[in-house]
Amino acid sequence: MASRKNGTLYTGMTSDLARRAFEHRESALNGFTKRYGVRRLVWYESFELITAAMQRERTIKGYPRQWKINLIEAANPDWLDLYNRLNW
Repeated sequence: MASRKNGTLYTGMTSDLARRAFEHRESALNGFTKRYGVRRLVWYESFELITAAMQRERTIKGYPRQWKINLIEAANPDWLDLYNRLNW
């Protein structure tokens, strides 16, 4: 999730991406994303196993900011909000 192109980034994991992205968009929960206006879903990955998702989250959080930006821009160069593309 991001506040805007090259803005504040947030990495997280969930079993329900559509619900969680909605919560961020609506600032429904207090915390980091509400405080910094992180509302745009700009990149995501899907995993079959929760353990794999947890490991990937930790890996991404450990990488430098520029690596994360490169990851986003490889799949979404315009930093479009992908929320409406989620399958409901």
